[in-house]
Amino acid sequence: MIVGETVSSVAVAAAVNPVPWARAQMAFTLAFHIILVPLGVSWAFMTLIANYRGIKRDDHDALVLAQRWSKYMAVTFAVGAVTGTVLSFEFGLLWPRFMGIYGDAFGIPFAFEGLFFFTEAIFVAIYIFGWRRLKPWTHFWTGVPIVLAGVFGSISVVAANAWMNAPAGFTMNANGEITKVEPLEVIFNDAMPLQAAHMVIAAYLVGGFLVASVYATGMLRGRNDRYHRIGFTIAFTVAAIMTPIQMGVGDALARWVYNHQPEKFAAIELVPTTGSDVPEILLGKLNSDGTISGGIPIPGLASWLSDPSTGTATVVQGLDSVPVGDRPTISDTDVVHLAWDVMVGLGTVLFLLSVWYGLTWLFRRRMPKSRWFLRAAACTGVLAVIAMEAGWIVTEVGRQPWIVYNQMKVEEAATANTGVWITFIAVFMLYAALGVTTILVLRGMSRRFRRSGGFIDSDTPYGPAPAAAVEEGREQVGKETEAVEERAP
Repeated sequence: MIVGETVSSVAVAAAVNPVPWARAQMAFTLAFHIILVPLGVSWAFMTLIANYRGIKRDDHDALVLAQRWSKYMAVTFAVGAVTGTVLSFEFGLLWPRFMGIYGDAFGIPFAFEGLFFFTEAIFVAIYIFGWRRLKPWTHFWTGVPIVLAGVFGSISVVAANAWMNAPAGFTMNANGEITKVEPLEVIFNDAMPLQAAHMVIAAYLVGGFLVASVYATGMLRGRNDRYHRIGFTIAFTVAAIMTPIQMGVGDALARWVYNHQPEKFAAIELVPTTGSDVPEILLGKLNSDGTISGGIPIPGLASWLSDPSTGTATVVQGLDSVPVGDRPTISDTDVVHLAWDVMVGLGTVLFLLSVWYGLTWLFRRRMPKSRWFLRAAACTGVLAVIAMEAGWIVTEVGRQPWIVYNQMKVEEAATANTGVWITFIAVFMLYAALGVTTILVLRGMSRRFRRSGGFIDSDTPYGPAPAAAVEEGREQVGKETEAVEERAP
């Protein structure tokens, strides 16, 4: 009896306010899905690099690598399709008021994303199916649409998120209803170019480091064959090239935030009051009285980074520049600032490791052989994912309390269904099962590939089927013909 009453009390308490549960569910599903996005966007590109090398140089190991990567890619694409579909439903289930008012504008980028998604799905199937059925270069070119669709699909989704940060392209009447929408203005809003570039580059950076970390781990375990070296080199090179580019784009995006979302920038830099000569504070936290405790201040650096042309004299608007209800809370501010420090800190570590890798190639024409380098490289996948997740926390939590910047607040957009906590638990269990299953499937494929020692499914890319397979096929056709003849009148 007591246990039942306790459970009932907890359920009632949990169901009082649906907003935190809606936010938690959206955050969890996005955090899960975003891990798959880099693989969906970048793995096809890395596969084509291996495929090109295999054809151009008649490189058997590169062709094996490309074929195996294409099959891994198909698995992660399928899982990403599932998690992405759930997210699509969540917009209507968790944020019905937002979709009811702004759906005509917000939905436009997703319409384009759907087209790119189906294009990618079609060509993924053609590419995998064509390993033994198409000519080498014909097969190679069927992989190009996968790369393009992945990039443009990602840009489409980011355009929708960017629109939430810089809403444009719509006209509302006195009743708060959208009466006119300009699709191009919605898609190409002010925040879109830098946000899209930041995410696409992040996809190649994170995807490259994720794949490279697997091969670095294998090499640490003694698998120092040419196949593993090629796999590591292709993936790590892509990531290493993207790392300094990402730092430049990230800096430009931070300045855009400084100019267009001053309260978010104040949360990022932990600036409670408006002023110049603002220090860059590493770590630290904001107190309820507006003071900052802990952290390591670097005098004037936040002002200088905001606008180098005016240096430390640059004025940075503090959280006090907007009303309390229109800016991140103290807890949100601490989360955003910590996420920013994590993102920048890990990005710097990945950059330094990329410099190590690049200088070794420049002067020795080979990848670093140090076990310390391989140990660090084996960690890059996890570090890159954490940095990416931290970046999205900065973007989304930093916009609080707005779901559409300066237009609609989160509390106004959320569902009124007090039982939303039930869907959160259900989705959590579903995603946990999906995540475990995906890891088991990929590990099982990896073990099977290692045992095969070459191409799988008894096939040879761009070559005729083995005689045994041909004979087996003829026997099967013969049996089917005999069965038809026996049933014939």
